[in-house]
Amino acid sequence: MQFEVWAPQAGRVTLECDGAARALERDPERPGWWCGEARARDGSRYGFAVDDGPVLPDPRSRRQPDGPDGLSAVVDHGRYAWRTPWAGRPLPGGVLYELHVGTYTPEGTLDAAADRLEHLVRLGVTHVELMPLCPFPGRHGWGYEGVSLWAVHEPYGGPEALKRFVDRAHALGLGVVLDVVHNHLGPSGNYLPAFGPYFTDTHHTPWGVAVNLDAPGSDEVRAYLVDSALAWLRDYRIDGLRLDAVHALADTRACHFLEQLSTAVDDLAAALDRPLFLIAESDLNDPRIITPRAEGGLGVHAQWNDDFHHALHAALTGESQGYYADFARDPLAALAKTLTRGYFHDGTYSSFRGRSHGRALDRGRVAAHRLTGYSQTHDQVGNRAQGDRLASLVSPGLAACAATLTLTAPFTPMLFMGEEWAAGTPWQFFTDHTDPQLAQAVRQGRRREFAAHGWREEDVPDPQDPATRERSCLDWSEPEREPHARVLDWYRRLIALRAEQPDLSDPDLADTRVAYDGAARWLAFRRGDIRVAVNLGTEPAAIPLGNRPARVLAAWEPVEGPGTNGILRVPGESSVVLVQE
Repeated sequence: MQFEVWAPQAGRVTLECDGAARALERDPERPGWWCGEARARDGSRYGFAVDDGPVLPDPRSRRQPDGPDGLSAVVDHGRYAWRTPWAGRPLPGGVLYELHVGTYTPEGTLDAAADRLEHLVRLGVTHVELMPLCPFPGRHGWGYEGVSLWAVHEPYGGPEALKRFVDRAHALGLGVVLDVVHNHLGPSGNYLPAFGPYFTDTHHTPWGVAVNLDAPGSDEVRAYLVDSALAWLRDYRIDGLRLDAVHALADTRACHFLEQLSTAVDDLAAALDRPLFLIAESDLNDPRIITPRAEGGLGVHAQWNDDFHHALHAALTGESQGYYADFARDPLAALAKTLTRGYFHDGTYSSFRGRSHGRALDRGRVAAHRLTGYSQTHDQVGNRAQGDRLASLVSPGLAACAATLTLTAPFTPMLFMGEEWAAGTPWQFFTDHTDPQLAQAVRQGRRREFAAHGWREEDVPDPQDPATRERSCLDWSEPEREPHARVLDWYRRLIALRAEQPDLSDPDLADTRVAYDGAARWLAFRRGDIRVAVNLGTEPAAIPLGNRPARVLAAWEPVEGPGTNGILRVPGESSVVLVQE
């Protein structure tokens, strides 16, 4: 079979495959590329040596059976017999479910996660969003320090297990989204610099030097990232990609990397004749990211909307530290603004940043489904000192209010695994670094970070302690008992309403109207004929809904419809969804 590798600065490149070595030749058609043939089959172990250096894994390795530091293995994607015909599942109208393979089940494998997918079908979600799967050192981790951007973490089951997972999900009607990290690679097992200028010190990120998107050699680096993204969509039949922290993609070229990537994904979707999409994590509040390319944007199909989360979290918990400060000044006003305008910071002053931030969305051009809304994510839970979930901070009634607002808002809703039953397990930051020095640096850094915010160091879980990961695994006995069962029923009812009521999937952001009373702590909004009312206060609230008769579709606590005066009486810490007739 043909082997090839990009190593533009090398004077010589040697392939070692199944114990046999041979020199590669320069590719006369592609500067910087080396190629050659060798006997190989599925599973053959191989690597490349640059200028008589050590044999290293292939930058485009499809499998790392022995982890990031071992040799690569050949993967014949044609060997897998797909069982499920799949026409795709588009993002508009969807409900996402963020899942971490390593803690979704105690086993922490893709096969074990696949065995739990029927729970998501009964819940009513449409897409499962997998946190990163690329190989990283050790067995357990979040996945954001992965390397080998074309491979699947072997302890999760490797390439075949991912195909089985996707096949099972598709058989159940679930789309699959994969979280990918293009803005940095992990500090351990990253051998890309030995092959070429994959990184540049022209820019710096929170993780050190930046991935080379605009310096000399960046054409091939960009192609490396784009081709990796397309491989997940093509070879594993993934339906969409979540792009981690795109604000850290430092790129000064006229055609931004995100535009290049979205173009390639749209072209692949046309070739495969099934919908594919990209969801960006961005804190820029820049609508150009999610504006179609034909209208001058970058063409990414959706983005995470942290402003909605921050406003909702501040309203529910009263927390005001860090980036919550601006939202906590008048949290219901902040929530109302995000529900009607998408961004809270749309050119307004951000005290957390010490400057104005964001740009206003054009609500006539940007469909609401291009923003994802959530009350919890892996970031917002796991980056708390003790990984405490929202259910541990507020009452069941307020947690139900969070669900109501998330699942009836104009945005594409996303849940974080376990929130649908108010999981009592935390989700903490955990690692399994095999380098003792790196392990100690991560442990000390985590404790110092939270000590600066008033936490005692001994109260911050040790990321390297296996018990930290074990505490973070979901307890699958919880949904069968109270109060978890009641919360799960509420989530199911709300998701069913979203599917049943066309007004709840209307992409017109400008059609949402909001009223609120900050002192009484209630908020109500309408979307078409649907009315949603939440009372975050402890006392009953009288909420005016207008004179049209309205029928209750769902209520956390029993309530009657509004009287002839249009007043709806909502118990404390409760929520109601109605339809006007």
